[in-house]
Amino acid sequence: MTGTTGMTCPPQFVELAMALADAAGTVARHYFRTPVAVEDKADQSPVTIADREAEAAMRRLINQAHPDHGILGEELGPERTEAEWVWVLDPIDGTRAFITGKPSFGTLIALLHQGRPVLGVIDQPILRERWLGVQGRPTTLNNQPIRVRSCPELRLAALYATAPEMFSDDERPAWEALRGQVKLPRYGCDCYAYGLLAAGFVDLVVEASLQPYDYLALVTVIEGAGGITSDWRGRPLTLDNAGGGHAIAAGDARMHQAALAVLNGEL
Repeated sequence: MTGTTGMTCPPQFVELAMALADAAGTVARHYFRTPVAVEDKADQSPVTIADREAEAAMRRLINQAHPDHGILGEELGPERTEAEWVWVLDPIDGTRAFITGKPSFGTLIALLHQGRPVLGVIDQPILRERWLGVQGRPTTLNNQPIRVRSCPELRLAALYATAPEMFSDDERPAWEALRGQVKLPRYGCDCYAYGLLAAGFVDLVVEASLQPYDYLALVTVIEGAGGITSDWRGRPLTLDNAGGGHAIAAGDARMHQAALAVLNGEL
């Protein structure tokens, strides 16, 4: 399970996170299902004007409110990331879903204190669904507390990953072994799958090829709902991406241990 710093997240930072999500959502709704131009980045992942404008809007708010805070964003890079407080932003997680008109994308916002997540937001601006996880508090969905569900065995589990191609040739056997042991393997939900897990509708999310802005916002959301997050070795998800881009989220500790065992060839 991801470790914590013991620092309580100040309420004004929670308020700022809500303002960031509002700003990014306004941009996303403006461009959603419109003929936006799509560019390919160096890693061949797509990016649009909506991604860049949404991140720019969030950065402006952070810099106005707390110019000493750091920022790491997917589209516009790092800024003061050695600071005590660092915001990690993915303006549109699931750009492929966004450009194909599917509302499974979301804005991801994390706040780190000394490198560890203390706040996370998953915001789906089209469906108007917002998950908020704050260290030491229950996770909420649209201001209502939510909880993961119990699932003691892999054979009963609903498992999500964004896409099969996110697993490399070396990673695919482990993924296929896990996929073959669950009841309901599914693809194509992006960050929305983690929100569904926190709300008790999904049991397991296992992914690869991730960057810190893809997973850091999910940590407090999942754990505040009673779930567990880690890399594929069971280590905490932190800014340094020690897990090599691997993430696992589970609603049940037994599910987490079983999935780790399969991924590491022990079961």
